[in-house]
Amino acid sequence: MSKLQENPKVMSRETLIAALRSDLARRANGEMSICRLAAERGIFCKGMRRYSDEELRDRYSWIVSRNRDISREQLEEVADRWQMARQDVDNVPTSCDAQQIEHDTCGGWDDFTDEDLSCFLSELRTSDDRHTAV
Repeated sequence: MSKLQENPKVMSRETLIAALRSDLARRANGEMSICRLAAERGIFCKGMRRYSDEELRDRYSWIVSRNRDISREQLEEVADRWQMARQDVDNVPTSCDAQQIEHDTCGGWDDFTDEDLSCFLSELRTSDDRHTAV
């Protein structure tokens, strides 16, 4: 049994994060941040969708201050591009890794307990199993 096939409840935090990082990055395919992926698919932490409109505007206040009439959809698009840029600047594979360094819109991996990470991984694997069984 490979490490990624182990029971998520007995994995170390580092192994859980590595498995999530790999799975989420594969799903995002370099086309979007995992924040956007999570929001669009309702997976993992739910990305930007976990925030109310007001909370999202607060977290990205520097974007909103330049365009007070920006719609949520437009804000999410700009925020996604910004998250991707932070990944490049910080030379990390995901927006969670960038935010673990930056801690400006969220805390990245630091926002989650080991139990949270284990549950996320189980949910992703269950989702994968459902899609491959069809």
